[in-house]
Amino acid sequence: MPDQLIRKSGAVGNRWLRIELTKGEDPTLVILPPGPVLIPAPLWLARRDELLARGGDIAVSLGPTFDPAEIAGDLGRFALIAVEFPKFTDGRGYSTARLLRERHGYKGELRAVGDVGRDQIFLLQRVGFDSFLIPEERNIDEALAAFTDFPEVYQTGTDQPLPLFRRRAA
Repeated sequence: MPDQLIRKSGAVGNRWLRIELTKGEDPTLVILPPGPVLIPAPLWLARRDELLARGGDIAVSLGPTFDPAEIAGDLGRFALIAVEFPKFTDGRGYSTARLLRERHGYKGELRAVGDVGRDQIFLLQRVGFDSFLIPEERNIDEALAAFTDFPEVYQTGTDQPLPLFRRRAA
């Protein structure tokens, strides 16, 4: 069974073919297949002009150490940005999402990929993710249930700009 995709709290199909670089691989030598591809950010930086000339939708994947400021000028060109979570305990992707949404104003699809589980989904949504690639060994029905775990939130987030006390006062 392939990985399962949740977008805006519903299960959907995934049209993007994910391209990965092996350690030390030269991004200028990677052969890209036709169709929509999700490419690592270093490949985008190395072959930006070629990829723009290719046409069609462009999607990039950001590793946990990648600074989103490096692609901030191109954010409007991306239909999708995937943020990698190499393991459950690595929370750097939460910060990356907030930076993309709040500092850099990214409005497109923001996808969490990697070791993404049910316990993270509600909070990932709060920092700006709107799609989640759930590993095949995890239950997608359980992951979907995460959207209803908490009926109300107290603090602000990308999904709720006002804290609860301000919403009550209004």
